[in-house]
Amino acid sequence: MSIKPDNFLLVDSNSEFSRDYAEYLRKHTSNQKSQLIAAGDNTRHLLKMMFDELIKDYSYCDFANEISVSELASYLNEHHNICGVLISSLDYHLASKEQQFIFNSLHPIRYLLDQQEDGSFMYQKLTDKANINHLSCHGALSNVGEDIEASLCKLETG
Repeated sequence: MSIKPDNFLLVDSNSEFSRDYAEYLRKHTSNQKSQLIAAGDNTRHLLKMMFDELIKDYSYCDFANEISVSELASYLNEHHNICGVLISSLDYHLASKEQQFIFNSLHPIRYLLDQQEDGSFMYQKLTDKANINHLSCHGALSNVGEDIEASLCKLETG
């Protein structure tokens, strides 16, 4: 499965992994301007990625701190229309139940990223229940009966 990660939030929990993914995206999207938004606690790294035009925007966030995540959600709801969240598969699976709750609260559409030996990235849709709360960064919910996934982002399959 591949997706079009325009206006996706990249959880930056591993600087090297995030940079590799952003560089991979740029290489495979004809060097178009990035539409990826990143958040994490290493703002120096995130700022460098923005100046290198690997991401469109960044925000500080300590994903272990619920107040920090709530502030991130407020910022993203005000300034971006987030279509989904990308999380390192390793980081998600090693996370505590509390941390997974936070990740699952970010957005109803979440993908786990795995880097393959050849440097490519695989997307796996996260099927754990999404939590809609003050930590969510997807703005207003769709009307009842609408397909949330279809209304929030464009998917490409391949």
